[in-house]
Amino acid sequence: MTLTRIGLAGLAVMGQNLALNIAEKGFPISVYNRTASKVGETVERAKLEGNLPVYGFCDPESFVNSIQKPRVIIMLVKAGAPVDQTISTLSTFMEKGDCIIDGGNEWYENTERREKAMAELGLLYLGMGVSGGEEGARHGPSLMPGGSFEAFKYIEDILLKVAAQVPDSGPCVTYIGKGGSGNFVKMVHNGIEYGDMQLIAEAYDVLKSVGKLSNNELQEVFSEWNKGELLSFLIEITADIFGIKDEKSDGYLVDKVLDKTGMKGTGKWTVQQAADLSVAAPTIEASLDLRFLSGLKEERVEAAKVFSSGGFHDILSNQPVDKARLIDDVRQALYASKICSYAQGMNLLRAKSIEKGWDLQLGELARIWKGGCIIRAIFLDRIKKAYDRNANLANLLVDPEFAKEIIDRQAAWRRVICLAVNAGITTPGMSASLAYFDTYRRERLPANLVQAQRDYFGAHTYERIDVAGSFHTEWFKIARQSKI
Repeated sequence: MTLTRIGLAGLAVMGQNLALNIAEKGFPISVYNRTASKVGETVERAKLEGNLPVYGFCDPESFVNSIQKPRVIIMLVKAGAPVDQTISTLSTFMEKGDCIIDGGNEWYENTERREKAMAELGLLYLGMGVSGGEEGARHGPSLMPGGSFEAFKYIEDILLKVAAQVPDSGPCVTYIGKGGSGNFVKMVHNGIEYGDMQLIAEAYDVLKSVGKLSNNELQEVFSEWNKGELLSFLIEITADIFGIKDEKSDGYLVDKVLDKTGMKGTGKWTVQQAADLSVAAPTIEASLDLRFLSGLKEERVEAAKVFSSGGFHDILSNQPVDKARLIDDVRQALYASKICSYAQGMNLLRAKSIEKGWDLQLGELARIWKGGCIIRAIFLDRIKKAYDRNANLANLLVDPEFAKEIIDRQAAWRRVICLAVNAGITTPGMSASLAYFDTYRRERLPANLVQAQRDYFGAHTYERIDVAGSFHTEWFKIARQSKI
């Protein structure tokens, strides 16, 4: 056979779909998996979906040798040890100048370690974030490649065609930067995704629990929201979910889904990195905490019994509600909270970029997230324009347009949170977002008292607002003397 343009190892659904996408764009591709049935399944799909140029291999040596030089191989396998095992298997048959690309959700430091190890073998290495799920992989994902720029140039022509295409801004791919930057950017993307999903869930909870909206009404509301400022993939699929009936019994499927959210780790990594870099990310942190709490299903069932006499049900049933106003207020609260969540993610990316010298272009990241990925939204175009206006913007909140939008929506935002608190409904993401905004906009905080406490018990010193320098006061001695 004629040598193929590229190879792909790892044929779970994401791997299969990305391989078919590449082939459909006119690039013959070799695919490899240790399990023969996966290889056969992929080749068969290629035939059924248009006789696409996909060639299957179960032997790693034959797979590597089927690809034109310099060889480029994308891996889509589970993060961690499986990636190292796949690299070990494939690199045995690769030559200097060949390239390996990890397309999984990998910890960025593992990517940097592997890039150095591959360089010692004369191989190039990229860590590439791939967002969009199964559908995105098949029809156009958002791609975030980082690492060897030389390796990126090897496959730039492929990525430009395979990535999601947005009419007004081009393919949703760009070279992210050196080292593990591609994986890090994808990780923060996922952290923002956690925040987005939590905020939408809270909007749903308030509308359902306080507003008593039916699933039909919820579908109508979210469909309408998807025509305006909240237009996005997550709002779209949320509307779809509310309209799907349960095939196994009466009612709607969403009401039969267990209220226990899973996770794979990228949200946790995002929060850990925010803490390490001293970047406030309370909305993303709240979304992670809620996933932890959702996992305590059995405990929550028992807690509900313990607090059944607390009158919480009566609070909800006695709450007078103007549905139309509530729907509009929740829309505004969701949008304002979303601004804060993205601001936190962007600040984390900037902080890491400074630490690592990656020179991340935040406006360009917003551009490549406009299509293909899970957080794709019309809102991202506003973010790109904000960074186009000021590449050194300290925070999205102080961009003139976003600042005006926050001010215009803050009354509704506060009404929703107060309503939820009084009704005993949890809105940790919206509340964290509002607290973030209120904290950031205040010239003076009660942090002076906390620092005074630290100096009192630990002699940590403090600065003054009227005199330069570092000071320590013998608070205990002065307080004791005053009590004599």
